[in-house]
Amino acid sequence: MSPLVSIIVPCHNAAPWLAQTLESALAQTGVAAEIIVVDDGSADESPQIARRFEARGVRTQTQPNRGASAARNAGLRLAKGEFLQFLDADDLLDPHKIRRQLDLAAHADPGAVLCCAWNRFTDAPTDAAAPLEVLCRDADPVSWVVAKFEQNAMMHPAAWLVPRALAEVAGPWDESLSLDDDGEYFTRVVLASRGVRFCPEARTYYRSGLPGSLSREKSERAWESAYRSLRLSGTRLLGAEDSPRTRGAYATALQHFIYDAYPRAAACRREAAGQIRALGGARLRPPGGPKFQLARRVLGWRLAKRLAALRS
Repeated sequence: MSPLVSIIVPCHNAAPWLAQTLESALAQTGVAAEIIVVDDGSADESPQIARRFEARGVRTQTQPNRGASAARNAGLRLAKGEFLQFLDADDLLDPHKIRRQLDLAAHADPGAVLCCAWNRFTDAPTDAAAPLEVLCRDADPVSWVVAKFEQNAMMHPAAWLVPRALAEVAGPWDESLSLDDDGEYFTRVVLASRGVRFCPEARTYYRSGLPGSLSREKSERAWESAYRSLRLSGTRLLGAEDSPRTRGAYATALQHFIYDAYPRAAACRREAAGQIRALGGARLRPPGGPKFQLARRVLGWRLAKRLAALRS
């Protein structure tokens, strides 16, 4: 018998996309699944849209606005599945995504966490562009996090399939985080696992470029959350293995943060610079195209970045 999979959908003001997302969850082939939508204080028609799917077995719950992590934790408390599928309310699953990962899980270490291929899109999955798939691979937990830090890479939440037993070891989502809450959570899951198994036949679609989305938020609070997420993840990495490669990877990730956040989050950037020195330094140079690199050599990277922002 196929194990039950809990598909947890946190939702906040996702009315334009929620129905398509739920259809992709309901379209999963050969899977015993429960779908749980937790509406996190939406001010649009998201709750009404979700309730329209109750006749097809979707469970819905509403709560005051407390953030995506709190909504996911509420879904976890309701979930009964042996596996967990997190699905943001604007993303999509390929119809065979979960089935193919379950097939892989049947032959993998039960302590492994599974990921899959994924694409970014804006309007329709047919327009999707493939991301850098540096993290789409089998790896031991520490090597996977080292690659994530060194490449400043991400794996969006829907690409994972998490055994419930592993999620219980890793613990709940950190509700104090906003930006990069998923980065911290899945780093914690990976480090609690016995390895990452990549399923190339499975695929998900990550909707990006939406105005007002949390991932595009650049407020001081958002940058502070991203920095705290990185510090928590880096501390866990060094706890798993304190070595030249992990210290170097953590320092590189902190340097990425400094470049990305500038000129915002001054206090976090100063603290990050101190951490980099304590870790032994980072060799990373500011990323950018040929024009930026020319300006950087002449003007310095800070002024070059300001000029680039004025042109964009």
